[in-house]
Amino acid sequence: MTHGVPVALTIAGSDCSAGAGIQADLKTFQHFHVHGLTALTCVVFETATIVRAVHPVPVDIVCDQITLLLDAFPVAAVKTGMLFSAAHVRAVAEILTTRHGFQLVVDPVMIASTGASLLEPAALVAYRELLLPMARVITPNLPEAEALLGERITDEAALEGAARRLAAQFGTAVLLKGGHLPGPDCVDLLVDHGEVHRFTGKRITVGGSHGTGCTLAAAITAALAHGASLPEAVGLAKNFLGQALRQSYAFDAPGGGTLHALNQGTLPEKKRVGKKRDVTPRPEFLRSRKVFPHTEIT
Repeated sequence: MTHGVPVALTIAGSDCSAGAGIQADLKTFQHFHVHGLTALTCVVFETATIVRAVHPVPVDIVCDQITLLLDAFPVAAVKTGMLFSAAHVRAVAEILTTRHGFQLVVDPVMIASTGASLLEPAALVAYRELLLPMARVITPNLPEAEALLGERITDEAALEGAARRLAAQFGTAVLLKGGHLPGPDCVDLLVDHGEVHRFTGKRITVGGSHGTGCTLAAAITAALAHGASLPEAVGLAKNFLGQALRQSYAFDAPGGGTLHALNQGTLPEKKRVGKKRDVTPRPEFLRSRKVFPHTEIT
C-alpha cells in the first residue's frame, strides 16, 4: 500500500551536531513531506566551528545499507553527500549504475565550512570518472568547482563559463553556487540541457553557514522526488534555504562562545478552524509553494 509519500535516499556522513550531513538532510526531507532514508558513509565529530575527527564507515557496510534500501523502497531520488574516499565513491557508483528509476543529485562535498578537508585527494579522480557523469545534477560551490575544473573562478562574470564547462565535461546539469563571491547578492547558476537559469538573491547575513550546501542539495532531491522539474526544484530549494537562514538561531556554548545553526525544521502551519486537518501530502504539494524567482538565459 502506498500513501503518496515519495521516498528519497541520502548517502552521506553523520554530523553529530546535526547542522549538516544526514541530519540536515532528514530535517529537510521532512519539511518537504518526503520519506527519508539514510546510508551512512562517515561519522564526523564536528560542530559549526570545528571538525575534530572523521571516522569512515567500512565500504562493505555502506554498500549493504544502500543495497538493502534500494531493494526495499521505491526510491524516487538519491542524494550523495560526504563520501570521503576513492573506495567509497567507487563502491557507491558501482551500485547506483546498476539501478534505475531515480534521479541522482551529487553534492561533491570536499571542504567543511570550517575549512577542514572532508575528501581524500585520490577520491577526486573517482568523482570525475565514475559518479559525476551519472548525476541528474551536481551542486558544487566555488572551491569544489575550482577543484573539479583545475582553474580559478574569481568573479561573477566567470560563473557561466565555468558552469558550462562542468556541464560539458561531465554530461550533466550543474548548479554552480556563487555564495563565496563577495558582494550584496548571491548568484547561483543552473546549466541544464544547454540553458542557463540565474538565481539571484540578497545575501542573508547570519552568524554561520554550516550545513547550507547539504540543505540545498537535500531540498533539490526532495523536490525532484515529488516530480518537480530541475529548475523548479532549484527554485523551491533556494526559497527553503533562505527561510532556514532567516530563521536560524544560536546557542551559548557552556565552554564559551556561540554556536549558530540553520533552522531546517518544518515551519508551523496555520490551523484550520472547524475542520479536521488532512496531513496526507498531495501530488500538488510543491506546486502550491513559492518558487525562488530566477531568469533564464539561453
